[in-house]
Order: sequence, then structure tokens, then C-alpha cells
Amino acid sequence: MRELTFGYSPCPNDTFAFHALTFGLIDTSVRIVPVLLDIEELNRRAHHGEFDLTKLSVGAFAGVGSSYQLLRSGAALGHGVGPLVVTRIPMSLEQAVSARVAIPGRETTAYRLLRLAAPQLEDVVEMRYDRILHAVSSGEVHAGLIIHESRFTYAEHGLHKTIDLGDWWERETHLPVPLAGICARADIDAATTAEVERAIRASVQYAFDHPEASRDYVRANAQEMSDAVCAQHIALYVNEHSLDIGDDGMRAITRLVSDAR
Repeated sequence: MRELTFGYSPCPNDTFAFHALTFGLIDTSVRIVPVLLDIEELNRRAHHGEFDLTKLSVGAFAGVGSSYQLLRSGAALGHGVGPLVVTRIPMSLEQAVSARVAIPGRETTAYRLLRLAAPQLEDVVEMRYDRILHAVSSGEVHAGLIIHESRFTYAEHGLHKTIDLGDWWERETHLPVPLAGICARADIDAATTAEVERAIRASVQYAFDHPEASRDYVRANAQEMSDAVCAQHIALYVNEHSLDIGDDGMRAITRLVSDAR
């Protein structure tokens, strides 16, 4: 049995989707060694080919180049799943990006989308995604670009949504929002890559068929997220595109990578 390192995030959608593969609950000829890291850390490490398999922001694809190849299973795409820009008081996007904006990383899809929607953006500061809401509410930054579960909790911090970049993208392109995909290092042989793609698809299907099986694993990695937020997170980011990206999904990825250059 071949052993492969697999970098994915500790977010509920990933621990839910990849639980069965991680814990050997599906029939496959590969064994996964999971490494759970923030998505921007995964993006950075992909430049060095650190993991055999890794989740990558679509915004990072161009920078990583041909060292990884996209798999059709395990992706995070969909409708109504986009990142948000939030501020302390209601304002336009133009006003929001007129001063310092906290972003979850320069290679995140969120940042790529914001640059497309607000090309005048200049003053940004990178920080971990889970620090951004506090940075905005405390006045450390003028606005924040938020991802993951923050889209469900920003109102609890007294913040206001300036724009949903997913809605903006869908209006502009009529395509789903391509957030991230699972990629295999290009030096892995074709047969193993095909088996990994099949195994990831089987893991996602297992999660759909047995939604409670991953509960403890999801909770163990969900920091202080409530059960309700975990459930919202999974429902939003794990969908039919996670089983197969689909033609619209591939078009969306190609469009975003091309537009962001």
C-alpha cells in the first residue's frame, strides 16, 4: 500500500469530506498521512512540492504552475460560497478599499476576487483568516476580507457586509465560485493519481451517506466553532462539485486563473 502525504485544512468542510479517506473507511490502495494547515500555509508549501497531495486555493494555481495537477474530486466550488468584505460601518466597496484591508493571504482565491472587483486596492496586510474579524472590529484595519466560517459570524462582531464577492463573481461570469481544489504532485504516476481521485470521490460520497461518522473529527479540529456553524460550513462548501468539479467548475477555474494574471 502506497503512503501519501495529504495537506488539507482543519475547517469542517475538509475534515468532513476527507474523514473516511484519512481513517481508512473506504477501499483503496493508498494510505493517507494527513497534515492539517491553514489554506494559505498550504499554498506557500506547494511552491516547494512539500506534500504529495494538497488542497490549493484556485488563486494559487498560476504561481504553483505545473508542479501539481488538479484532481476532479474534493474541490470547493459552488454558488453563494464567496468571501466577503466587512467593515465597522456600512460603506461602499470603493470606500472600504480606500484604506488598509486585512486579507487572509495573497494567494487565496478571496484576494484574487477582491483584486478583480476592486482593482484600485493597494494597502493590504496579510493575517490568519481567524484574526481578521477582530482586527476590523478593533480598528486595527479599515476593512477585512473574510473566508471560511467568518461569513457566518461577522455580525456577532458588530460588522457590516460591504460586498459578497461570490455574488459579484456569479453576476459577472454566470459561473460557480471556484475557491479551492485538491491537487496531486506532478511526479506521482498516472495510475496512483487516478486512484487518489477515485478515493477522494469515494470519501466525499461516504461523508454524504454517513454524515455523523466524522462528527468527532470535525469537532476536534473546529476550534471554538459552534455545532450550528460547523453544519452551515459543511452544507455550504461540500456539494456536488466536491464529487466532481464538472464542466462549469472547470470553466470557472480557467476563467479565474486567466483573469487574475
